[in-house]
Order: sequence, then structure tokens, then C-alpha cells
Amino acid sequence: MGKAEPFEEFSLNVNFFDNEQSEISAQFKSVLGLTVDINTEEILRNGEIKFRHSFPSRTRFPNLILKSGILKDSKAIDWCKKAIDHYQFSPTDIKVRLVNSKKESILAWNIIHAYPIKWTLKNQETEENNIAIETIELAYNYFKLE
Repeated sequence: MGKAEPFEEFSLNVNFFDNEQSEISAQFKSVLGLTVDINTEEILRNGEIKFRHSFPSRTRFPNLILKSGILKDSKAIDWCKKAIDHYQFSPTDIKVRLVNSKKESILAWNIIHAYPIKWTLKNQETEENNIAIETIELAYNYFKLE
């Protein structure tokens, strides 16, 4: 009987400020909210309840939640602090990449006009310029698969 191959490991890389020349990259253990819902509108035909037509109306993108990560760059930290502490929002594009163990991109999502609306920090045990993130929640307009 042959030896079973181990599952390949994947990671989630998040590039902040994807629309600028210098991207800020961070790694998170999980990313939630990469879904799209299409709302529908029901219209009754001739006012009869049993004759309904359903039509797509608009899309809705839930908030993006990044969990268990480390921010190493002060620009990304300042971006979050300005939004949360000072109510100064600067929407930016973000790229979320699913990367294999060879650092090859398997799948990518382009998040358009994201801004932070909530963040939770872990207890800080280091004196470096890193901030351990429990969660960052981002509102955004929409995403595109790459």
C-alpha cells in the first residue's frame, strides 16, 4: 500500500492599496464575506397572488471579514486608525489571493473601494511595528474574480 500524499497547504494573502504602486501585503488565516446575493423583486400578474413573476433587481455584497492576521506596515495601520478613530475614510482597492505552498496564486478576488468599519486587536506581545489582528471588517462596493 502506497504512502498517502499530504494535503497541499494554502494561505490567504491580502494586498492592501492594490491600486497603488507599492502594495502592502498581509496574511490572514480566514477571509469571510466573498459572496454575492442577487435580490429579486416579485411582481403580481393581474393582481392575482398565484401568478407571480420574480425578476433580479440588485446585487448585494456582505462585509468582508479578515481574521487572524498580522499587519506589518504602518500605512495599513494608519488607514484603519484614521477610519475607526477619526472617522476619515479613504476607500481603496484590495486584492485577496489564495496561494499554494509554492507561492502560486490559485484564485484572486479584487475588492473594489473597501474601507474599514471594525477591527479587533489581539494582545500585543512584541515591540516591533507589527499589529496582531483578531478581525478587520471592511465594507466595499463589489468584487471581481481574477
